Amino acid sequence: MSDVARHSGLPFMKMHGLGNDFVVIDARVSARAVTPALARAMADRHRGVGFDQLAVIEPDSEADLRLTFYNADGSLSAACGNATRCIARHEMQVRRCSELTIRTDRGMLQARDAGGGLTSVNMGHPMTDWADIPLAEAADTLHLPVPGDPVATSMGNPHCTFFVEDAEAVDLETRGAEIEVHPLFPERTNVQFVSLIAPDHLRMRVWERGTGVTLASGSSSCAVAVAAVRRGLTGRAVRLTLDGGEISVDWRETGVWMTGPTTHVFSGVLTAEFLGGL
Repeated sequence: MSDVARHSGLPFMKMHGLGNDFVVIDARVSARAVTPALARAMADRHRGVGFDQLAVIEPDSEADLRLTFYNADGSLSAACGNATRCIARHEMQVRRCSELTIRTDRGMLQARDAGGGLTSVNMGHPMTDWADIPLAEAADTLHLPVPGDPVATSMGNPHCTFFVEDAEAVDLETRGAEIEVHPLFPERTNVQFVSLIAPDHLRMRVWERGTGVTLASGSSSCAVAVAAVRRGLTGRAVRLTLDGGEISVDWRETGVWMTGPTTHVFSGVLTAEFLGGL
């Protein structure tokens, strides 16, 4: 690639956590502003790069860095657990440190090297009051007035969790799309279908708001673990098997800690031709 193309383009990294994939743009070294239109164009898996979420790294006066997240449809998301873990892993390697503080719209998060190639992030305390989810009206978030008796939780973004006998048997594309836009959720919602395997092991499948079916979701994993504890199905430390692999969640007094693997797949540069008109 010529120097002209390199400097007129937009550098990015492609990462994934359990197949939940992300494009990461470091705004600390790029002057180009990310817009919803650019996010949608990059998300196109045929004409762009393809991702479940886009994460933008920015400087922060109090934290080691700040993250802003976009869904594939260009909408903003306050939380994205797997992307946070991926970026934390990369940043800790660059800085040669084992802990970071990360600011998101969810709040200030802590990240740690958990050893063995795993990264842990404290996603903060869950919110379970109906107004914090938010719901359109007052309701019992442990037993929503929705067919299937789901649980509502916020991890900075809304989640609706169904406990079912067999998560594999659910028509995820149909049911997920329906529940995402249920009128009880004015900001739409992420949707999970979960089966209990053991008191410390859950099988879950995910439909993400603004994206669709994904192989994994960090914030969804946290919300599911919280919902399972509230229902009395599991203890506070659980292993979750998703379509893309396994993640561990531990709901502690300090917050909901999520631990799992990450992968930096490649780095690239969006060309001036692609960026033209966006």
